[in-house]
Amino acid sequence: MDAAEFSEGTLVGVLTTEPLDRLLDYKAPEGGVSTGDFVRVPLGPRQVIGVVWGPGEGGFEGRIRSVTDRLDLPPMLPAMRAFLERAAEYTITPLPAMLRLATRAPGLAEPPGARRVYRAGPGEPARMTAARARVLEVVRAHGGLGFSLADLSAEAGVSTSVIKGLEAQGALIAGDAPRDAPYPLMDPRHPGRALSPLQAEAAGKLRAGVASGRYGTTLLKGVTGSGKTEVYLEAVAECLAAGRQALVLLPEIALTVDFLERVEARFGARPAEWHSGASMAERRRCWRAVAEGEARLVIGARSALFLPFRDLGLVIVDEEHDGSYKQEDGALYNARDMAVLRASLTAAQVVLASATPSLESWANAEAGKYARIDLPERFGTAVLPEMRAIDMRGQEMATNTWISPVLAAAMAQRLEAKEQSLLFLNRRGFAPLTLCRACGHQIGCTECDARMVEHRFRRILMCHQCGATAPIPTACPSCGVEGKLAAIGPGVERMAEEVAGRFPEARVAILSSDLATTARELKERIDEIASGAADIVIGTQLVAKGHNFPLLTLVGVIDADLGLQGGDLRAAEKTFQLVRQVAGRAGRAERPGLGLVQTHQPDHPVIRAILSGDEEAFWRSEAQSRAAAGAPPYGRMAGVVVSGPDEARTFETARALGRAAGLLERAGISLFGPALAPVARIRGRTRVRLLLKAPKGAPLQAAARAWRDSVRPANGVRVSIDVDPMSFF
Repeated sequence: MDAAEFSEGTLVGVLTTEPLDRLLDYKAPEGGVSTGDFVRVPLGPRQVIGVVWGPGEGGFEGRIRSVTDRLDLPPMLPAMRAFLERAAEYTITPLPAMLRLATRAPGLAEPPGARRVYRAGPGEPARMTAARARVLEVVRAHGGLGFSLADLSAEAGVSTSVIKGLEAQGALIAGDAPRDAPYPLMDPRHPGRALSPLQAEAAGKLRAGVASGRYGTTLLKGVTGSGKTEVYLEAVAECLAAGRQALVLLPEIALTVDFLERVEARFGARPAEWHSGASMAERRRCWRAVAEGEARLVIGARSALFLPFRDLGLVIVDEEHDGSYKQEDGALYNARDMAVLRASLTAAQVVLASATPSLESWANAEAGKYARIDLPERFGTAVLPEMRAIDMRGQEMATNTWISPVLAAAMAQRLEAKEQSLLFLNRRGFAPLTLCRACGHQIGCTECDARMVEHRFRRILMCHQCGATAPIPTACPSCGVEGKLAAIGPGVERMAEEVAGRFPEARVAILSSDLATTARELKERIDEIASGAADIVIGTQLVAKGHNFPLLTLVGVIDADLGLQGGDLRAAEKTFQLVRQVAGRAGRAERPGLGLVQTHQPDHPVIRAILSGDEEAFWRSEAQSRAAAGAPPYGRMAGVVVSGPDEARTFETARALGRAAGLLERAGISLFGPALAPVARIRGRTRVRLLLKAPKGAPLQAAARAWRDSVRPANGVRVSIDVDPMSFF
């Protein structure tokens, strides 16, 4: 895939982001183009962005149009094009959809703009004042760096009129600079935190891997509070010192603000960031700076993997077990797996960091495919929390209460000792179900086969499948009877109500993704809790992700059985990971921690594994169960969803796929279904599921693609294939 020159008029194949199944032929424009060039091409009446993918195929009857122009962007490198092709092939995703992921930045077709900046001039002001002196001190302290009017005003603490007065006297010079300011240089020699001997040994191994300049993947397994971040930042330092680029993936946007501050403290400058919370201007700036090799370190969400790195030398996947790394709509991919693929194409290292790794990563380390580094101890004097079960079968519980007497007593002790408690329940809102006690009607979403969840703080009912909202009614929408609607079951808001009734003097904080509008607002709330502004914290799975509360010594898991229900292949693994991660918030400073797990199944193997802390025994047991069933990672699966606005037509397509099972069976692949999905309707579309199951080594993707293409879907029906599915709803 080396770059090839195409002179004016030569036929070239252009890949666009439009939903087409092929490259489009165009004539090279004046000046020619090369493979990988970003171009603008006519498509019908529109102009669209594309990438020159290679020579045109020809054979087209009719007039072939010319490329409109080549864009002023660095060309897409061969490794990036190979990554998109391999990712598209593995995930059974059309290549244009993959290109769309790689070009999700605004204004790429626009020429670079300019902004007005101020620098030091040759003149001196006629009269020096304190305000003028501060302005000149700022611009001279930063060498030749230009400041916008607003930035210079804020940095010097003066009004804009002071700056304009200095410009008029020649002490400042105004001029144009590129619209997107360059990122500050990261200093890999900037001193970091002192490491323990175990941390230093682990960091040395990661540094050596980066310095080798070869591909490799390492599982960094460290208990909560062991300092995994400080260890892998040493690998980032090695990568930056070698002049290469590094990417750190985080599973949750709420973690980015705190993490950016830690990175800035380590390298003396703020890195580039890429996630849905970044502004459009910031995303454009980041994309261009990464493509030009100027942004050396990027902190981002899963989609940052598709940025156009010039020389990617290291990818960190923090909390690699987290399910949010799986893209569940559009192009269906797992960022953990795609990180390994991308690194293998650029001779980069991958670090998969977690206290509770995915079974896939654990198995790859066991098989010798990945290196493994363990951090078995917490940093400093902190120790891991003690874990105990509360058998709810023997607890006296009042109606509509969920905190057992044992847990309540432990919380009271923490209040008296001025320590913090955390209650964990993985349910947003006030109650998961609103029921009419007159007729039995359950209020559901009009567009989905799902119940509406009451969010009492916001005074709405919300569908957690499609996001639809409605006011909380006073009368039953089915029978019309007033005053008979009842909230059934607990969410975090209802837990707050119970806590306020039991401990009226306590300061209560709720951590839930739907109660914070921005990542910065959530960070401020987390900082307040960490500083002691709350006595009792109530949270969803958000609290399991990397937060450090020094005063927190008690974690109470309200319903440990919740995740064990249903037929999810990964139910045991997810429950084990989540409860261990949440319990790991306790005792991260000098005071010892305690985790209390409320359960009706204290003898369940997963609950016993959580309490014992013998993680290796749990993984071995889980691995044996999966291997016996031929389930991932010891077998292959692909989930298929057939969806459409009309139920009969949707089933018609699903049954036609079922009748074509012979195409799969010849490749050694079993087909199960069709059957209505557990959530049978979302956003007005009926959903029917099928499941493909194959031994390792079977040509799953090729067979699944041929099988899907053998059936023409009914009008309005879509067929989606999810290789290595994480959920089966």
